[in-house]
Amino acid sequence: MKRRRDRNAAIVLHTVLIAGLAIMIAPFVWMVLSSFKGEGEVRRTPPTWLPADPTLANYRELFERLDFPLYFTNSVIVAVLVTVGNLLICSATGYALAKLRFLGRRALFVLVLGNLMVPPMATFVPQFVLVSNLGLVNTFAGLVLPNLALAVNVFLMRQFILSIPDDLLESARVDGAGEWRIYWRIVLPLTGPALATVGILTFLGSWNNFLWPLVVATTEDKYTLPVALALYSVGQNQTQYGLLLAGSVTIILPILVIFAVLQRHFVRGIATTGLK
Repeated sequence: MKRRRDRNAAIVLHTVLIAGLAIMIAPFVWMVLSSFKGEGEVRRTPPTWLPADPTLANYRELFERLDFPLYFTNSVIVAVLVTVGNLLICSATGYALAKLRFLGRRALFVLVLGNLMVPPMATFVPQFVLVSNLGLVNTFAGLVLPNLALAVNVFLMRQFILSIPDDLLESARVDGAGEWRIYWRIVLPLTGPALATVGILTFLGSWNNFLWPLVVATTEDKYTLPVALALYSVGQNQTQYGLLLAGSVTIILPILVIFAVLQRHFVRGIATTGLK
């Protein structure tokens, strides 16, 4: 009887999980399938799943009508610079807050925690005013610098580095290693899961960021992909949904590849950095 109850419970649990998964991925599946439909079929009511006449017209128009290589390159440059900056700066700051003793360390950590409680929109206007006064509007520096070191990433790195044994670092100091060498040769190699977590979350946020590039980039040669695709959302009767769906699929693909490669480290990092 106990085995039967356990089996029935497992069946119910798996059924619920499969149903939840189906509900979660259904919009993404429809988006991918609809990107191969014509505009008339995309607008059809009720909507259909499989394309009646599959076509690559949306993707051809995406690359021909939209200056896709330029916008894609801009998105890659901004996302990579923001991600690399956060990996280096936030890991170094997290190491200092977790393992070094210096005056004002607690106050600095409280400041980081306080920054986590401030809504991003509350600092949006001051950031833009500062970037404008520095003459960085419509530059890659203006797109990158405000997001180069995020407080949430500092917190995640500190939480993970706290788990590194102090004896290991003290042994390195006894052997004559300086703090920079300890950070670069010992701490960074041991923080792979946390770095993967920070890297994925930061790249995802920067890659999909729309509002900041929309405000800072004033000419099309500095537009990122989300901003460029928004150029076609000019009204309900004029929006080319097939083109937008094809562009959305193209935007999502790099994220899926990165997540697939770093999935193991990402899951481990989530479980050990305080996000669980």
